[in-house]
Amino acid sequence: MNLFDSLMRINGVTFLMLCVFGIAAVGYCIGRITIKGVDLGTSGVFLAALVFGAFFFPYLEKEFGEFTKTALKIIENTGLILFVTSVGFIAGPGFFENLKTNFKSYVLLGIVIIFTGWAAAVISILIGRAAGVTDPQKLTAIVSGLFSGAMTSTPAFSAAKATVDSALEDLVSVGYGIAYIFGVVGVVLFVQLVPKLTHSDMNEELRKFSEVGKGGAAKEDQEDLIHVDPFGVMPFAFAVVIGIIVGMIRIPLSMKGFDGTCFSLTITGGCLLSALVIGHFGKLGRISMMPYRSSLKVFREFGLALFLIGAGASAGAQFVANFSLLYFAFGVLITVSSMVTGYFFAEKVLKLNLLNALSAVTGGMTSTPALGTLISVAGSEEIASAYAATYPIALISVVLATQFLIILF
Repeated sequence: MNLFDSLMRINGVTFLMLCVFGIAAVGYCIGRITIKGVDLGTSGVFLAALVFGAFFFPYLEKEFGEFTKTALKIIENTGLILFVTSVGFIAGPGFFENLKTNFKSYVLLGIVIIFTGWAAAVISILIGRAAGVTDPQKLTAIVSGLFSGAMTSTPAFSAAKATVDSALEDLVSVGYGIAYIFGVVGVVLFVQLVPKLTHSDMNEELRKFSEVGKGGAAKEDQEDLIHVDPFGVMPFAFAVVIGIIVGMIRIPLSMKGFDGTCFSLTITGGCLLSALVIGHFGKLGRISMMPYRSSLKVFREFGLALFLIGAGASAGAQFVANFSLLYFAFGVLITVSSMVTGYFFAEKVLKLNLLNALSAVTGGMTSTPALGTLISVAGSEEIASAYAATYPIALISVVLATQFLIILF
């Protein structure tokens, strides 16, 4: 009997918690490893979760059965809610000022990034057909999964599964799992490498960013307001409740109405939007609706770790069995072309400063982990406002682009 079999004898929920916090502990150690000034940071948790999922997922299935994926999804979504709601509150005070100044730039950048990724996905389909893949429907299903995974977009992944024939849904999942890995790690490394390659002074870049949108940090002193609790958990929870409700609103995209493909902001977009609005106003009458900055930092970091654990363990379970070097290369092509084109478009065409450009690119790539890394690199949460401004247009664009990819090919 091995160690895992022995551990399985303990309570199932206790065993799951042991795995979650064990992955976090190992992952943060991996993220601390620095090579030529570049590290994975919190995304080291993703690699630890990926390895865990690849080797130990069967043990979880043995204990929880079909509930295993649901349990990991709960962990992933809980982390995502904590992270994006924190980002919304942090960006809220300076968001609308920054958006007003650069609205057209953010819209254009979001569209350029998604269109570039979509074009790379089309090229991947054409290469696959030229390489001898005989079933075009299966190829398109896999590439649609690669596209959503390369853009780390769960809503696009869901839209792809809803658009393909039911028999092809598993192939979408395979593509998503293969591309998601580099989709996370690639953008995380990119936002660290660019400042180093350009020899940028972070203090100077932060000053430039602050000139565009001031007041991006959460306010500690809010006049003489009533604070319901000492940490601001109440307004945070209130924003989550509103965000979940907003995210559940569905807009039909076909003649089938609600029985066909529908668009929604999802929990991610809903919580981000509600926190941005509530964070912008900061109060409701005499009641403070702004969590303390120290609380938001904890929620943001812990949420990001939980998100990466849930997503990484699930992706790792599929990665070994379904890995294909060709499909992995397609995923790399989609991710790299999107983020590199987006960055140069932001800097050379839109003339955005470095941190504004990189933060907007993470929003255009819908990359939650990369934003967390960029905040660490910049040393300020203010930059989250550019991510929050670009994210909504990217979210809508990537969902529609995924569906068009399947319909056209």
